[in-house]
Amino acid sequence: QVPLKPGRSLMDWIRLTKSGKDLTGLKGRLIEVTEDELSKHNKKEDCWICIRGFVYNVTPYMEYHPGGEDELMKAAGTDGTDLFDQVHRWVNYESMLKECLVGRMAVKPVAAPKGEFMHFVDFINLTFLQLEGILVIASQKYIFFSLLYFLFYSYDWFQTDSLITVVIYTKQKDMNADLVIVDCQDKQLRGEVIMDDHSYLVEVDLDHAVSEDVAVNVAEKVGKVEIILNKKDNVHWKMLGQPCEGHNTFIKRTDRGLFYRKCKLVSKTEVTHDTKLFCLMLPKGTHLRVPTGQHVYLKHIIAGTEVVKPYTPVLPFLPLDFQEPPCHDSVHIYLMIKIYPHGLFTQALDHLQIGDYISVSNPEGNFKKSQVQTSEDLLLLAGGTGFTPMVKLLNFALSEVSCLRTVKLIFFNKTEDDILWRNQLEQLALKDERFEVEFILSQPSKDWVGKQGKISLSLLSEFVKSRRDSKVLICICGPAPFTEQGVQ
Repeated sequence: QVPLKPGRSLMDWIRLTKSGKDLTGLKGRLIEVTEDELSKHNKKEDCWICIRGFVYNVTPYMEYHPGGEDELMKAAGTDGTDLFDQVHRWVNYESMLKECLVGRMAVKPVAAPKGEFMHFVDFINLTFLQLEGILVIASQKYIFFSLLYFLFYSYDWFQTDSLITVVIYTKQKDMNADLVIVDCQDKQLRGEVIMDDHSYLVEVDLDHAVSEDVAVNVAEKVGKVEIILNKKDNVHWKMLGQPCEGHNTFIKRTDRGLFYRKCKLVSKTEVTHDTKLFCLMLPKGTHLRVPTGQHVYLKHIIAGTEVVKPYTPVLPFLPLDFQEPPCHDSVHIYLMIKIYPHGLFTQALDHLQIGDYISVSNPEGNFKKSQVQTSEDLLLLAGGTGFTPMVKLLNFALSEVSCLRTVKLIFFNKTEDDILWRNQLEQLALKDERFEVEFILSQPSKDWVGKQGKISLSLLSEFVKSRRDSKVLICICGPAPFTEQGVQ
């Protein structure tokens, strides 16, 4: 993020969009935009961008964009969908930019290949992942058929007098319950199974009502997933239900879009002077676990506009005893959030009352546990609330990865009062000889005896000792300048 001029906050932008001012320059008309026309609007004072087939005049938004004008200009006069998805596909641009909508992109006619016989290509030497659920037919410049997802996934359903069992066959040997997300409310069943960057979806309007209790069983060795529903009435179902739009599809997760469910705020406790631990309860009928290293998005309507922000769930506390296997809480999501005095979203969160609801998305992220499991030394660099992804990572590393020799957390903050869970981290360091924590302050009091400064080469060189025989994994999270400086 970049510093914005005064009067250029998100709330200021929302006010501008509701002022009735013509932000498109077209006086309310919607037009069809050709590629040639789009390419002409490529300057800061005249900037159009296409996202998913819709064209927006983002010129008035330039000074309000948290990432700065230069980031927007990367897509000026072009289709910015891929760039948008890489950086922040979670942002609800339709709501944020609805007053900037110019119109749709004109659809180019596709010429049929002349005199070219359509035939299946030889795909014997292609791996399943190379296929990506698509069987290529004819020449690559022409037609693709999305046919072969059934090679990976299929489903069936069975019933008894009291139960409905939906079975998904994934043929994935390392399948586990963390990769299964189920939402069953109001007679609608949505079951999604994650495989790397793809997902398979079963989504139907059920034939009859079921109770709110949903069970998920996974046969890990054969990759079979069972979703067990309890019938409300002892009746024989003739069919599972009516398929929804995305039902029985195997596609990239980025093409799937985010799914949200409403979660209830059940507690809010103070961690530091400006940071709180929010506990959200998933609705009954939902099975969802957020894997280590992944995040969710919170969505809330503020002044009539949907605002979305990403947060990494934490544990309710740092476990100190790793003799017992970690237990999974599939009912609650814990979020450690810093409340900014002028932060539109965090102020709205802080004003939520116990019992209020907020929308929570499916988990996202590409962190792989195998990165930790193949390392011998783990170094975690955290700046402020960049500590939140480290919580589950710490727990996973110390409780489940026996090959790790050392786990070191270098925790950067402004003052002592800003240090999150300081007492718990110090207790953990005393309890587990593999773990070490170092607190570094940029604005320490005169009584501070620890290290001070900001992230730098000289500071990090004290902690990162190069050993040729060691496999070291370094994880970093914090504000953008902190992360960029740390990576450099």
